[in-house]
Amino acid sequence: MERKYDTVIIGPITLDHNTDYDGREEYINGGAVTFAGYAAAAAGRRVAVVPKGNPAVIDPEEVFAGSHVETIFSCYSPSCTVMENTYFTADRERRICRNTEGILPYTREDIPVVPTGVYHLAGLVRGDIPEELIPYTALLGPVALDVQSVLRCREADDSLKLYDWPRKKEFLPYITYLKTDAAEAEVMTGLSDREEAARIMAGWGAKEVMITHNTEVLVFDGKTVYREPIKARNLSGRTGRGDTTFSTYIAERNHTDIPEALRFAAAMVSLKMETPGPFTGTRRDVEDYREEFYESACFCTESREET
Repeated sequence: MERKYDTVIIGPITLDHNTDYDGREEYINGGAVTFAGYAAAAAGRRVAVVPKGNPAVIDPEEVFAGSHVETIFSCYSPSCTVMENTYFTADRERRICRNTEGILPYTREDIPVVPTGVYHLAGLVRGDIPEELIPYTALLGPVALDVQSVLRCREADDSLKLYDWPRKKEFLPYITYLKTDAAEAEVMTGLSDREEAARIMAGWGAKEVMITHNTEVLVFDGKTVYREPIKARNLSGRTGRGDTTFSTYIAERNHTDIPEALRFAAAMVSLKMETPGPFTGTRRDVEDYREEFYESACFCTESREET
């Protein structure tokens, strides 16, 4: 069957209240599905999104009006996801995040059965996308999972805390593409060494493991470790870094190999981080950025064959 989409991205749009380190406040729509949808579509790939919420509060058509997303499969929930982010440093690496409201969990009926290169599970907190939906979705097509949707838990005071995923070894074999950041990788494996953490998670069954960091993006495919640096000239658009990187990478992987997809994703996120909000440039913009700043970079900056 001919593929209709490169990626179908499943997750809630958020209403974000952001307070910067200098006291400036903003109210914007965010969420992994938003940053991911804009980025993959801007790369020229065919994208569908599956947001869930109350359209009277957050209208998905308005949120994605400035994107090239082809199809919006909206799912109804009486509630929406609301986040309060307080940043303490200019690079936005240190923050407190509170989740004051959330959606009803996704169900099987919410997941569109369409020909796609990958189903990208982009929940924001544990419970958005119940883990039992992972093997079901894997029956429909390859699955990409951002682990924040299984590690990040809402506490009684609405704060968010990372906890390990008790059933990770049961469900990771269903995952084609797995994404963590450095902190999440340490929670999952107990290791601060990103390369070794990637090897552990691949050993548990994930086919390709991505770990994002403020200096680089790392991918391990079970045999070779690939790295590309982040080369953003400023960090005003730090929010959405991981979502942009992962969605671009997995959409590109439908068409090219790991080194090429990783370099393009690193260039995309570096350019995106220079401007707040989701990426609204073009594929040509990313290619120009890559040619200027990644010309001398190696596709594989460090590799080691398993023996």
